[in-house]
Amino acid sequence: MSLLQTALQRFNDLLAQAQQCGLDYPNAMSVATVNAQGQPSVRTLLLKGVENQALVFYTNKHSRKSDDLAQNQQVALLFYWQCLHQQVLIEGRVTDVSEAEADAYWQTRPLPSRIGAWASQQSQTLAHRADLEQRYADYAAQFADGLVPRPPHWSGYQVMPHRIEFWTEGEFRLHHRECYELNHGVWTLRLLNP
Repeated sequence: MSLLQTALQRFNDLLAQAQQCGLDYPNAMSVATVNAQGQPSVRTLLLKGVENQALVFYTNKHSRKSDDLAQNQQVALLFYWQCLHQQVLIEGRVTDVSEAEADAYWQTRPLPSRIGAWASQQSQTLAHRADLEQRYADYAAQFADGLVPRPPHWSGYQVMPHRIEFWTEGEFRLHHRECYELNHGVWTLRLLNP
């Protein structure tokens, strides 16, 4: 097993343990992006899977995060599970998921979420909340048969990691940090001071 595979297996094991903690969203992650002007931005999203050695999430491609990622494909993901006293920081580069992958995931979303993706003009100014609610009602009526196609502006990203850091809380702030990192095409593992 390669070091990358080992790191991703460790991550999957921690995620499974977090799911046993009773958290509402054990797959919640902070996603940090940087725009062309160097302005960082962070928000919370849900991880939808680890596939082909990449972490996958879905979003509106007209959002601020997508604008950032169109200009700078570098991203950082942070998972913090207080119940485990663990966090995982993953840094990497995003690429788009395929149309087929986006279509397949779209079909697993609950109907109200699919309608919401059509109604939301994510990150755009909203004059009145009633405008969003009316758009939702209009799309709900349009798709009353339950057949909701994937919007052309809704898809996903896969994060190809080049750095994965595991942090375990330690006594007296002497935390344990292990860093898997890709350097010149070779994965390495090293310990870091807390």
